[in-house]
Amino acid sequence: MELALFDLDNTLLEGDSDYLWGRFLCDIGAVERAHFEERNLAFYRDYQAGRLDIGEYLRFALKPLADNDLSTLMEWRRRFIDERIKPIVAPQARALIARHKQRGDLALIVTATNLFVTEPVARMLGADDIIATRPAIRGARFSGEVEGPPCFREGKLACVERWLERHRPGHRQTWFYSDSINDLPMLEWAGKPVVVHGDDALLRLAAQRGWPVMSLKGESLAEG
Repeated sequence: MELALFDLDNTLLEGDSDYLWGRFLCDIGAVERAHFEERNLAFYRDYQAGRLDIGEYLRFALKPLADNDLSTLMEWRRRFIDERIKPIVAPQARALIARHKQRGDLALIVTATNLFVTEPVARMLGADDIIATRPAIRGARFSGEVEGPPCFREGKLACVERWLERHRPGHRQTWFYSDSINDLPMLEWAGKPVVVHGDDALLRLAAQRGWPVMSLKGESLAEG
């Protein structure tokens, strides 16, 4: 059995769930729009430029979870998935996951976006499991802190290796699909890296290294 690991944002989705969650919170009045929206966009631009301070970002992004009770957050999340995520699933995302599962592969989503936001998305897409940044819980509420390493850059690889130690010790035959140069540690580690909707920096690197490039946006799976 091989592992098929998938980045989520701008790979299986035609957008970034972390950034869109922040915009959703602004739209429903859960946060103060003027301040929050500006910082949310600034962090997203830092991410796109490959210079995101993940610690600073998570202190910002996890605060709304800590400031609200779980039942309220669950209702917000349900609306968010229905209104903002379902419309941006890449047309062939489910088909790619299903193709791997039909081969007997184990399909996992691996994302920096926090587990509270992304766990139902992974179920919706048919993934077998998800590895994500884990917001810490104290009692019945989120604390605003992170449990374990953030699942970002080298931390994403650390989270995957921790998962492998628990579930597939010694396993190394792995696909990894991603759009972002931020995922370079994972792409270099994976036996079968694939670039999906790659950013400019990653497309240049893929051309140099001969990594396959594909799209999930068409009517059928398209690979270059």
